[in-house]
Amino acid sequence: MFERYTEKARRVIFFARYEASQFGSPYIETEHLLLGLLREDKALTNRFLRSHASVELIRKQIEAHTTIREKVATSVDLPLSNEGKRVLAYAAEEAERLNHKHIGTEHLLLGLLREEGCFAAELLKDRGVKIEGVREELAQKSHEPETRAPAPAAPSLGEISRDLTQAAIEGQLGPVLGRDLEIEGVIEVLGNLRNGNPVLVGENGAGKTAIVEALAQRIVEGTVPAFLMEKRVLVFDAQLAAGRQILREQLQSVARGGSEGIELILFAGDLHSLLSTASVPGPDGGILRSSPLQGKVRCIVTSTPGEYKECLRAAPWFKDSFRAVYVRALGTEETLNVLKARKQVYEKFHEVSYSEEALELVAQAAESYLPDRVLPGKAFELLDAAAARVRMRQGALPEEIIEAQKRVRFIVHRMDSAIANHEFEKARFYSDEERKERENLRVLREKHSVDESPSNEVTREDVQEVIARWAIYPFRPWEER
Repeated sequence: MFERYTEKARRVIFFARYEASQFGSPYIETEHLLLGLLREDKALTNRFLRSHASVELIRKQIEAHTTIREKVATSVDLPLSNEGKRVLAYAAEEAERLNHKHIGTEHLLLGLLREEGCFAAELLKDRGVKIEGVREELAQKSHEPETRAPAPAAPSLGEISRDLTQAAIEGQLGPVLGRDLEIEGVIEVLGNLRNGNPVLVGENGAGKTAIVEALAQRIVEGTVPAFLMEKRVLVFDAQLAAGRQILREQLQSVARGGSEGIELILFAGDLHSLLSTASVPGPDGGILRSSPLQGKVRCIVTSTPGEYKECLRAAPWFKDSFRAVYVRALGTEETLNVLKARKQVYEKFHEVSYSEEALELVAQAAESYLPDRVLPGKAFELLDAAAARVRMRQGALPEEIIEAQKRVRFIVHRMDSAIANHEFEKARFYSDEERKERENLRVLREKHSVDESPSNEVTREDVQEVIARWAIYPFRPWEER
């Protein structure tokens, strides 16, 4: 449904769904779309609303106009209201009118204005935003002559990063347990004026990345202080040359007074990658040192204790911009709770399930293996390996059964997409097709004498089998002891 939408326009829809859930609305209304637009594209809305005060007043008017109900879980898929559906249809028409290939935030703004009787359109018109004026300005911009051939576009930060706040809105991030102290420590550092950039210091496997994911989830849930409410958390690989270049440009832009990066928290990965960005020769070398000191941009990095000590010796200035938040290894009981909460990711990937006894043994036995990592990281390695062993036992299936299974998965995927887009006629069609294909699969299994439901449960014995194999080579081949 949203294939033609730009990344910003898709985020407007996601934020609108979040706003609707916070108001307890059963539908995504036009005012929620407007709030999503205000949150995502401040450059566009400020361009036509002219003042930040107008933006703030709109939210207050929407809150006063809305009957607040019990919040809806962000995992619940809320449908668009009829007005909301017409807004998206109008947005597509406006993109066609302007000969634009993609549907962007500007077209969503036009769509809201075209739905004249809706609350969002009234709010915009009260502030002098007229559809003719917006169309004229956008059309002029579209037809501005090019004075020279455009240079090949460099990758943007959005193209080489993952937006964790958007992932949290879509329910892609798993729960994070037992980390309240560390998460609150990160939030405290982010609120500092001087050394307001957290460096998560912990051994390999302690769960440093999960804490950043938890921060993104709290931002989406609105359970963070006001200064973090509008932030987005972007994670990218600063080891890549493109990543380092984009980071330098981002910091330079903010240092020159640009506002685009102020709403971002950049998760740049490990500490060495960040330092390699700072140590580039030339005028950019000090940019990483100065921008964070100005409090205009926030970076989060990770480090082991040894690497962090070495960093402070090699770059004494680092502690003036960054502050450590120590991430402890989890205990066995805490690890078991984390395994139970996050095992679905491995079950879905391996197409298995884990018995309670298997999870308990993983949490207990992992402490004795993988000496270069700590809990819960080493437990997840053992969990992963045990599921892989179960899949290995299942053996190769006949080609026609494999093809039939692929068709079933394809049909189920199409059916899920139809349901998500509220295309229920299509969903019923795919449901009928699924039944037919599953019956065909059952016949093929009988033909080849393949067990209809082979055991795919990871048991305590499967975990013991992996441990026994690891005992033969207790250390990794590349480790020097």
